[in-house]
Order: sequence, then structure tokens, then C-alpha cells
Amino acid sequence: MAEPGGGRTVTVSDVQQLVRRKDEIEAQIKACYELLEGQKGVGMHEPLVDAEGFPRADIDLYQVRTARHNIICLQNDHKALMKQVEEALHKLHAREKEKHARDEAEALAEAMSQNQSLPQAFAKVNAVTPGSPASVSGLQVDDEIVEFGSVNANNFQNLQNIATVVQHSEGRPLSVTVIRGGRRVHVGLTPKRWSGKGLLG
Repeated sequence: MAEPGGGRTVTVSDVQQLVRRKDEIEAQIKACYELLEGQKGVGMHEPLVDAEGFPRADIDLYQVRTARHNIICLQNDHKALMKQVEEALHKLHAREKEKHARDEAEALAEAMSQNQSLPQAFAKVNAVTPGSPASVSGLQVDDEIVEFGSVNANNFQNLQNIATVVQHSEGRPLSVTVIRGGRRVHVGLTPKRWSGKGLLG
């Protein structure tokens, strides 16, 4: 397997492979310790000679020495592997962070370009009465109006302009364009008499 830290990018499966290898090494270390335990509980440092300095006859010296040697080697491997795992995870997170930052920058750029192409609003909806024609059409509080029938930012002088359009359009659908949450939204609005005041509410 290519070593994480080489030129290629680290993937999640690389990390999983390293972790599997780490688990294998840990299992081997455990097996070696169990072997030592089976030899009258000699650990890593108990003497292998008796009081007179002769090799102990109650244990398998070869097995004990081999197990001790293997444990030392495996622990070194384990340490090196843990460093690799750490580096691989670090790279993986760095890449995720980089990708996240890139996605955010793209989203921001897209929002900016959309804002530049959005038309100029000339009025803002500050209230919509429930059950009114405006409410039924889907108009919402804080919608910024850019087109109301024939009225737009270029010919709008005051709210009387809108009132005039409304009076002339009673019972007929008006095309209304608003900016909502940074996006252009079209609403079909039919001014008509209802239980409340005015033709819109």
C-alpha cells in the first residue's frame, strides 16, 4: 500500500486500512503477552536464570525470548503506525476543511452574482393580513417588491401608483415580482373585495 505522506491524496479507505493493520498488531502483541503469561507469568523483565545463574528449567526459554523480542518489534511498528494514522487523519481533515471552504466561497460567489443581477426594489411588504387577497396569493412580510403590474423602480413615485394599478385591476390577476431571501419570486395577485379593508390586505 502506498504510504500516506506520499504524493497521492489520502482517502478514508487508506485510514481504515491503517487502522485494520493497527488492530492486527495489537492482537499480535496481546498474543505474545498471553504466551509470556502462560510461561509461569514471566513478563518482559523477569530474570530467565535461577538463583544460581542457570537458565530456568521451568519455562521454555526460547519461546519467552522470542515473545519478548516480538513484543518490542511490534510495539515499535505500532508506534510508527499510530503516527501514520495520525498524519493520514490530519490530511483527511485538512482536505475536508479545504473542500468546505471552497464550497462556501463558491456559494458566496453565486449569491453575489445573483444579487448583482437582481432588479431594484421600490417597496417592502411590512404586513400581510391573513385571509386577504395578498395572503392568498402568497405574498410574505419582508418581500421586496420590484414589479407590481406596470409599476417598477423606474416609474414608481409613491404608493399612490400602486393604489391606482390595484383599483384598475379589480378581479384581474396582476403579475407581481418580489425579492425573497435573495431570490426573484413571481406572485400572481388578484385584487378583489374581501371581508377586510382595501382590495389587497
